[in-house]
Amino acid sequence: MFKIGEKIIYGENGVCTVKNIAPLEMEGASREKLYYYLIPLVGSGTYFAPIDTSAYMRPIISRAEAEALIDAIPGIPPAICNDNRFNHVDAFYRDLFKLHSNEVLVSVIKGLRCRMAEKKTRSTRAEATMKRAKDILHGELSVALNMEMAQVEPYIRERIGGLDEAS
Repeated sequence: MFKIGEKIIYGENGVCTVKNIAPLEMEGASREKLYYYLIPLVGSGTYFAPIDTSAYMRPIISRAEAEALIDAIPGIPPAICNDNRFNHVDAFYRDLFKLHSNEVLVSVIKGLRCRMAEKKTRSTRAEATMKRAKDILHGELSVALNMEMAQVEPYIRERIGGLDEAS
């Protein structure tokens, strides 16, 4: 069980802070069942997750794990979807997000950068998917490295020698 104030990864929503652990404060809700009240690092609102949920939740990685991930970025291959149909491309990346892996998020970012460079145009869908991947990845790295999210990308570039396509 997570503690109030703890930052965790919640499903495909990225970093959330456990604001409270209590029954839902809604009319008709069971007073017996406890929920995590989760505040996302990126975005607004509150997520309510039963403490016994099967939804993916885990603690934030450590500083050492974050630095090892950053060091591994140059060797992580891009996730490239060779299908040009929008619904297939969306499904390809949606399935990758479900793996809940930081290495996969790096792969998604690299793959989308390659895809956008090859097409020489900007796709709103690709940009939104890349933003989502960066928000999740950079959110966790910012917490693990104790820095602001805006500092993460420059830190990655500096640490791995300026490889732009990796961060």
